[in-house]
Amino acid sequence: MQQYLIIGGSSGIGQQLAKQLSENNNQVFATYNKNKPEQYNSNTEFHYLNVMEDGFSLDFLPDQLDGLVYCPGSINLRPFERIKPEDFESDYKLQVIGAIKIIQQVLPRLKKSENASIVLFSTVAVHTGLPYHTQVTASKGAIEGLTKALAAELAPKIRVNCVAPSLTNTPLAATLLNTDQKMEANALRHPLKRIGTTEDIANMASFLLSKQSGWITGQIMHVDGGMSTLKI
Repeated sequence: MQQYLIIGGSSGIGQQLAKQLSENNNQVFATYNKNKPEQYNSNTEFHYLNVMEDGFSLDFLPDQLDGLVYCPGSINLRPFERIKPEDFESDYKLQVIGAIKIIQQVLPRLKKSENASIVLFSTVAVHTGLPYHTQVTASKGAIEGLTKALAAELAPKIRVNCVAPSLTNTPLAATLLNTDQKMEANALRHPLKRIGTTEDIANMASFLLSKQSGWITGQIMHVDGGMSTLKI
């Protein structure tokens, strides 16, 4: 049985990943901030955690971890001139500093595993360049750089990869997909003509945690319906 920590496992992609991993007989420790979800089965544990707080404890974790997934994020799509510098700073603290604090705390546990893997999350907008995405891409661009630098520093013991989705049907994206017209318009922007699902993204994250991806590290994996590479 592998043991995984999912930061932000109470909804969206993190919740789906927690379900998949636990149903495949892995032990999952998932954190939540606001709403504690119901426990799926005996292989899952949910614990409160706010990465923006100082001095949080991860004492609920076992001595060894086989994987870490950092899921917290935000989508604030506004014109650049309407975003205050402190908004960029707050987003960076959540998405980048939060990940750094978690990784530094669990690194000793990951080093005890024979197949340790860290999975972070970016966005297709870093690669593609989309209007009104300056706030999210400023943070996620840093995450992509962190992924590659950490992968180099922690090799060969710990693999580090990043998943870069396009628009995915999650609570975080609810305001962008809250009508049939918005769903259809956004689906048509993708070569595969549909919106991503939590299963699409969780499947990639699960693969990157597994031994099947044992020769993959330092990669930004685009799970985006073809948006980052195709124009049709």
